[in-house]
Amino acid sequence: MGARKSNAGQRPSARQMLAKELARLREESGKSLATLGEDTTYDRAYLHKLETGARVGSPEVIAALSAVYGSGEQLLMLWQLARHDAFRDKYKRFMELEEKATVRYSYAVGAIPGLLQTEGYAREVFQAARLRDEHELAEQVAARLGRQELLRRDNALHFRAVLDESVLRRKARDPKEWERQLEYLLEVSQLPNVTLQVLPFDAGPHALLGTSVTILWLPDGKAVAYTEDAHSGELMEDAASVDELRLSYDLLRDLALSPQATVAFIERLIEENKPCSPDPT
Repeated sequence: MGARKSNAGQRPSARQMLAKELARLREESGKSLATLGEDTTYDRAYLHKLETGARVGSPEVIAALSAVYGSGEQLLMLWQLARHDAFRDKYKRFMELEEKATVRYSYAVGAIPGLLQTEGYAREVFQAARLRDEHELAEQVAARLGRQELLRRDNALHFRAVLDESVLRRKARDPKEWERQLEYLLEVSQLPNVTLQVLPFDAGPHALLGTSVTILWLPDGKAVAYTEDAHSGELMEDAASVDELRLSYDLLRDLALSPQATVAFIERLIEENKPCSPDPT
């Protein structure tokens, strides 16, 4: 029999730390999972998954547990560190770089970029991905919305987003939620570190047709790129590939509406989205 591999020296993940703290707090409280479920209104099977690290949780369940244990902000702070584990492994390297980036350029097709999504719109996007259950949906939405702090923190990311017109023509199912999403785009576009542009259909074919692209500039001057479609994503760190995408993006940006014209475009969509008043006659 081969020797068992030791975990000595391995750094525990924030997800593991959160799980262990949840288990410790319950043990100290003397509560069973069944009792804890009654206190928080979450089922015992889900609470058990949180304590084993199988799930990372959402702000709502963490707030409920904090209230039961009287632990203040401790659990929420641990959850904020652990929430990145809700993302798939292929995306985590990109997110590590995203946290460090000073400038981000994005071109979006298919859906509004995560940094610009409302909670309701994000829920619809994840529901379309057919997640396993409501708990997983809540975790994914919370993790996505948590990343938006990049636009509003003290050292906020400088963000330029070019949205293909198709993104704004594919409405959310709920008209009220779609209106909230469009209004949120207008709100975010007013941030001094955000530039928003729409690429209209009449711009014609271009080099990035059908592919969402994100380019990050890091503090050391290096740039990396991430390309994505509905089923796969690829992180590019070699300079030649990134430079090629940067050129394609620059050409695309020149075809897009100006930031001022983009605001007017979105305002027209909001008016078009409003229900027609009944004819008084």
